[in-house]
Amino acid sequence: MALYKVTVATGTSEYSGTNNYVYLTLIGEEGQSERTVLDNPGLDLCRGAVDEYEIPSPVLLGRLRFVRLEKLRYWVEDNWFCRFVRVQTPGGDTHSFPCYRWLVGDVTIELREGPAKKLCDDSLPEFRSHRKKELQERQQIYRWLAWEPDIPKCINVKTEKELPQDVRFDNEKQGDFVGSLHYALLELSLKKLVINFGKSWDTLEDFKRIFWRLKSPVAEYVMDHWKEDSFFGFQFLNGSNPAMIQQCRKLPRNFPVSADMVQASLRAGTTLSKEMKAGNIYLMDYAILDGLPANVIRGKQQHLAAPLCLLYEHPDKGLIPLAIQLGQTPGPGSPVFLPSDPPLAWLLSKIWVRNSDFQIFQILTHLLRTHLVMEVFCVATLRQLPTVHPVYKLLAPHLRYTLEINTRARSQLISDDGIFKRVSSTGGRALLLLSQREFQTLSYKSLQPLLDFQRRGVMKLRDYFYREDSLMLWDAIQSYVSGLVSLYYSSDSDVTQDSELQLWIRDVTEEGFGDTPKFGLSSELRSRKELVTLLSVVIFTATVQHAATNNGQFDWCAWVPNTPCTMRLPPPTCKGSVTMEMIMETLPDISQSCVEMAITWHLGRAQPDAIALGRHTEEYFTEEGARAEIHKFNETLNEIEQKIEARNLGLELKYEYLKPSRIENSITI
Repeated sequence: MALYKVTVATGTSEYSGTNNYVYLTLIGEEGQSERTVLDNPGLDLCRGAVDEYEIPSPVLLGRLRFVRLEKLRYWVEDNWFCRFVRVQTPGGDTHSFPCYRWLVGDVTIELREGPAKKLCDDSLPEFRSHRKKELQERQQIYRWLAWEPDIPKCINVKTEKELPQDVRFDNEKQGDFVGSLHYALLELSLKKLVINFGKSWDTLEDFKRIFWRLKSPVAEYVMDHWKEDSFFGFQFLNGSNPAMIQQCRKLPRNFPVSADMVQASLRAGTTLSKEMKAGNIYLMDYAILDGLPANVIRGKQQHLAAPLCLLYEHPDKGLIPLAIQLGQTPGPGSPVFLPSDPPLAWLLSKIWVRNSDFQIFQILTHLLRTHLVMEVFCVATLRQLPTVHPVYKLLAPHLRYTLEINTRARSQLISDDGIFKRVSSTGGRALLLLSQREFQTLSYKSLQPLLDFQRRGVMKLRDYFYREDSLMLWDAIQSYVSGLVSLYYSSDSDVTQDSELQLWIRDVTEEGFGDTPKFGLSSELRSRKELVTLLSVVIFTATVQHAATNNGQFDWCAWVPNTPCTMRLPPPTCKGSVTMEMIMETLPDISQSCVEMAITWHLGRAQPDAIALGRHTEEYFTEEGARAEIHKFNETLNEIEQKIEARNLGLELKYEYLKPSRIENSITI
């Protein structure tokens, strides 16, 4: 009789343990061990427990192939989360079998050993059959849904409760997600203020009535500086929508800005033409909003604009606005606003631009370009790559919680009766139309940061900390991915001949992005370089890009006049008619302001269970080569953290959203 020493690790989150029967069987090339119940004296298989057992076997099993786990109900159902099983053979060798799965109901699963394997690496019929069975089961569970026409597909569920337990929030996360929003609303005394729905604030100072309860150092800075032109320009570089500004070499035909209009804002001795040729003129063009039907909130019509904003990189003042037109069609009813105009007219024109920026960053830059793009890769990965595949192991830490947060967004945030419908000027039909417009032009190249910066002509912009940090992190991610890919793909032919990988990319392009005509991602991976680039894009989108657009939204939106969620009067058509009363009647009312503050705090705050970029808590890779690449990646991230901290020491307003320690490893909020 041979004895195998087995270590079984239970999950650390609430309710991970079980009092059900759990049986373990070792399966090797020479036979099977006895089916052994895991039952030590006292309590075992508890939350966070690492239990040890002895598993008898009538024969030496030879090379281990599978660990079979069976869970059977004892009185009441009690689900169990298994992290891993580690087996020490009679000869002293140790083998690790990652699990990281919930065992729900009466269920049997078989675990493969940790080293990653492509299909061609598995010659045994048992291994190939195991891969095939796993994918067949997953493809029945994770199915595509065309949620709306002309946008990427998503997971086929209506609410988060329909999702498999393996992709659900942990219990603590669920409680925190619900509780934090309730806390924010209570802190803002919404129950008292809601009776004032539709009532405007009397003065800008009145916004402090809600601001003092929830705030941050950046939000306080915004409150003090939001009217300044230089700070207005700074937000296009380092705010929540930092990936839209573009160089302007020629004025759009529908933006009749003359040299005389802006001469006073330029440095001495230059002209608009000279500055344009020098590459110092930039543009924010919100044409994608043009013609959208604005929301109606409780019977009151809201309003949208599609501004054009011309900006200048002044050698002393930084990026400053030169001119603003609040519509795409010039004319008497759509004047060009200038810094020399009456102060209230210029202020209101900037507020309108910031309102448009709110719509773009919330719906397009944040929700669509990170959340929904990542959902395509998440669903395709679960459908087409078995857990032993190296690409699955690479991507798995970056998929955590994404399906649940996206499902909640569709049912609670952007649904017909969701939060956006209650407070945003693009709530309702406009939100879908805006999304469809964006995805008709979305390109794979625009998700690659260096190509995107070059395309927009912003490589020379000073104090563009988002660009600086993004490129450092892109290089780190690409180097990490390249190192891992080289371990498992020694040539381009290894990529082209990996049938599971090719089915994965076809699922991504033909199913997930099938209605995105200009996406430009091939349905075939032909080289290691293409694979490295794609996997780097996926990880960068799930981590860096999401952090850049999500983590600062409370900072920039907490002072509501700086980034209003909706506008209750139409854009001004006459500069001389703008009054403070008009501004207050245009800005969100008391109730809308409360909800904007609450939801941006709720979504933008640091998550209590956050896992930082690269700090994988689940060890899918067990081989030394892969673990060395992960370690090297974390060392690089530490160096980047130190560089960002050193730079920030000299800044009045620190840019910290892309510090690696503040970037989550996946989209969880």
